[in-house]
Amino acid sequence: MEDLKFQYFKSCVEESGNLTGYFLLQNLETGQGLTFGNTLRRVMLSNIEGTAITGIKIPGIVHEFSTIPNVREDLLEIFLNIKQIVLSSKKETPSFGYVSVQGPGVITANSIKFDDDIKVINPNQYIATLSGNDVLNFTLQVKTSTGYQFAEQEKNLDNLDFLAIDAVFMPVVRVNFRIKNVYTGYSKTTESLILEITTNGSISPEKALSEAAQKLRDWFSLLTNEENLISQEKIEVKSITPNEIILIEELQLPVRAYNCLKRAGINSVDDLVNYSPEEIREIKNFGKKSAQEVFQALKDKFGIILPSLNY
Repeated sequence: MEDLKFQYFKSCVEESGNLTGYFLLQNLETGQGLTFGNTLRRVMLSNIEGTAITGIKIPGIVHEFSTIPNVREDLLEIFLNIKQIVLSSKKETPSFGYVSVQGPGVITANSIKFDDDIKVINPNQYIATLSGNDVLNFTLQVKTSTGYQFAEQEKNLDNLDFLAIDAVFMPVVRVNFRIKNVYTGYSKTTESLILEITTNGSISPEKALSEAAQKLRDWFSLLTNEENLISQEKIEVKSITPNEIILIEELQLPVRAYNCLKRAGINSVDDLVNYSPEEIREIKNFGKKSAQEVFQALKDKFGIILPSLNY
């Protein structure tokens, strides 16, 4: 491989506040453009940390279907507006923001006061309209994580009287790439990779690319040492202690088998082992291949062997 050449050649700010950057990587060998582009894209979309609001606490409000006196929006509409707030934070532990507004007036993201050094990227983001002269107070919880988190996945709000909100932590909105062939001589071709990276404004495109490359370097550095690649003669099987509930998610099943079990109300390994072979065979869309995948996962991970099925 010839020496790689890298160029950051264009950037722009969209009307929505998103940042888009264009990058060029040259002198790749044939086939490497797809490898580099797809790998970087997956890491940037899935593994870059971002900050989002995960919960809200309003005095006197106990569930998401409540209405707030003298507020034009219902609580679900407020949730949707809050999800559009873009935040930037270097703190990994949960933080809190506070809003206290006296009406009449419009509540925006700029009305939130944070304890820590959290920056609001879109301070004009609309939250709600307050009529009358009442004072509306509420508290927001903010976390830093990766990917997407459903409201029911939030475990830290149970004892704090917060209502959980679906949270999007992904700071990278989209990543596109194109590959161009460059003819450098007779029967000799190199590839150029053009990356188009768009973020929500909480980080720059170049930072997103740099973090993705650093993560890949750290992950694969373990494989560069042959001492770490020595085969294990004995595979340790995790044992299940009495009264321990093991969710079927830990079996890491293929999507089809997992969905069949969930639809049948089987949520844990304990639920599964209590099913007879006949009952398992009657699970809708649960064929022989899915059964084999489940039985193999039980055997490999927990040393559990179920009777084989006759289809």
